[in-house]
Amino acid sequence: MHYNKRMINPHFTHAIHAFSAQNYPAAAHAAARATTDDPHSLLYAAAARYLARVVNHGQAAVYVTSDAFAAFIRGGGNLQLYAQTSAALRQIYTSYAQINLLDIGVGDGMALLPALSPQVSQICLVEPSAAMLAQTCAALDARGVTYSAFAGSIEAFRSHNGAWDVTQATFSLQSLPPQTRPEILAWLRQHTQRLLIAEFDVPPWADLADPARIDYFSTRYEVGLAEYQDDAGLVAQGFLMPVFFGCFDRNNARTNYEQPISAWADDLRQAGFSQISQQMISNYWWAPAYLLDAQPGD
Repeated sequence: MHYNKRMINPHFTHAIHAFSAQNYPAAAHAAARATTDDPHSLLYAAAARYLARVVNHGQAAVYVTSDAFAAFIRGGGNLQLYAQTSAALRQIYTSYAQINLLDIGVGDGMALLPALSPQVSQICLVEPSAAMLAQTCAALDARGVTYSAFAGSIEAFRSHNGAWDVTQATFSLQSLPPQTRPEILAWLRQHTQRLLIAEFDVPPWADLADPARIDYFSTRYEVGLAEYQDDAGLVAQGFLMPVFFGCFDRNNARTNYEQPISAWADDLRQAGFSQISQQMISNYWWAPAYLLDAQPGD
């Protein structure tokens, strides 16, 4: 996938800095000026609309909505991303005679369910969202698949004893803070024979306001927004813009801690996984997605 490098409008950069400083009127005004300068930019227009709503209704009132997230995850480049992720997982499943599988952050099963093969004899599901977990459980019930389910985080799940042939985490371990991640990976090293992690290969940044980070976000979101132009702004206003500006908000706790794939591999080695391979599974608009395949070794 090709991304055109574009010069970021200085008014839009000012909008990001103003938002980060919680000066929402200034942020909205700057975004509107950026839209006037470049009326063809999907990002500037979406940002101006979103920031105007923040000014009028407050940030919390216009945050991520479940219907917008559902439309996002089942549209645009996510369809190919998850199809290719599922295909990569299924290829691994079919190399076994039988698998006892642990899925961390399974969500509503978008990656797991299409990947299932007869070799998967038992599944343990871990998912903080009870509603999404119920959807996965219902689908497995319909298929007659044996499973157990834990409605909570992987940090809380660690109190459970168990051993799994394969553990997978598709775009879920990025939610672990850096100070927690080593403990979880070390625990997994002791409880699984093979760990599969699907994550995005994002560049490293020194600070939230790093100019390179602003450029990256702006360029990539311009592409992402183009995939959802026919829904009257549902995904843009209900999901993408709240996420975009939330990533520049110094006053709220972060919900994800993405890092380069090389850093994930380093974390796995430090946790005791000595055999690590990686394959790109999708050239997604946000960043290339990779599947890391880690085993403890001898």
